[in-house]
Amino acid sequence: MLGVSRAKNLVDVPNERKVNKTVIPNLGGIALFLGITISSLLCIYQYDFKDLRYVVFAMIVMFFIGIKDDILDISARKKFMVQFLTAFVLILLGGIRFTNLHGVLGLYEINYLLSFIISSIAIVGIMNAVNLIDGIDGLATLLGFLVSSFFGAFFFWWDQVPYAVLCFAVAGSLAAFFFYNVFGRENKIFMGDTGSLILGCLFSIFIIRFNEFTLSGSEMMNSSSPAISMAVISIPLFDMLRVFALRILQGKSPFYPDKNHIHHKLLSLGYSHIKSSLILFIVNILLIGIAFSFSNMNNNIQLVVLVLFAALFSAIPGLIMRYRSSNVSSEPASSKLSLKIPLTSVTDLSTHKFDLLDEFYIDGNRNKRDVKNPRYSTSKIREEEMEKIS
Repeated sequence: MLGVSRAKNLVDVPNERKVNKTVIPNLGGIALFLGITISSLLCIYQYDFKDLRYVVFAMIVMFFIGIKDDILDISARKKFMVQFLTAFVLILLGGIRFTNLHGVLGLYEINYLLSFIISSIAIVGIMNAVNLIDGIDGLATLLGFLVSSFFGAFFFWWDQVPYAVLCFAVAGSLAAFFFYNVFGRENKIFMGDTGSLILGCLFSIFIIRFNEFTLSGSEMMNSSSPAISMAVISIPLFDMLRVFALRILQGKSPFYPDKNHIHHKLLSLGYSHIKSSLILFIVNILLIGIAFSFSNMNNNIQLVVLVLFAALFSAIPGLIMRYRSSNVSSEPASSKLSLKIPLTSVTDLSTHKFDLLDEFYIDGNRNKRDVKNPRYSTSKIREEEMEKIS
């Protein structure tokens, strides 16, 4: 894949809104697609997995729209339309939709129209959230590994083996891809829109099935599944909502590209790509832990608590940046311009070299030597230094 990308010049070119400094092959999503599809088909064939045809269909559609976007670029509107069409197929033909809200806002079993609307928004929203979070090395890969491993473990526990296999196929493919994406030098590669759209599509399916499978589980899991599933995808989801809100308030399109994402804030604070990714990975785990710790409470309260914590974590990098910039702007001008030259640096000079002081100034705030002030005169300095030497 790397050889083909370089030979055909299929690379991600740096620009003012991207953080990579050199051209990097961006067709890693093809490798992810092949890894997930082949490993899943090899392991699931013996199971009765009716959803597989629709899952593969959605992956193929995202594969082609992602490839076109990586190579030629397509407008956000066209991508949006294809995402909704894919969601319609999953819902109308595959039956992959929310049928119950588990008591959120007092709603339990919902009618088909409301189910269709909520499921469509959820599928398209998660696709875009994952697509937008893929901005620095390792971030989408780490978060994707967390999401797929979490749901894979639960599906396996609930004896939903086909979905568990699909989740672990995603996790395994991402684990292999991580080393090329983060630690690759000559072999570095990005997943591109191809990879992030495929991951977003799969994660939306996992979340819907997770909420549907918990309906037959314990009362606690049934009630807390909306908050838990939201916590699992919290970093991409809340970052997307925050950025969209900022763009709309600024009078811009929600899809207007900028550097207001949370990972961009962390980079601005001086963290490297891998450190920024690990910070957000750990925060996502903490949010999952918070969702579980409040699982014995009413699910509406769980969601409110989760939203508050997610909003707090999302705001912290921006607050730190404002604090630092306010400290810099509040410093007096003299403290920024003053350059103190220690006099001891000339104590070892012989007497005839003191003429060099005529060219340098003791106080960096002065544009020229102030001969009127005896404190700064060359003769005064010469006398003081000679006394020290003697």
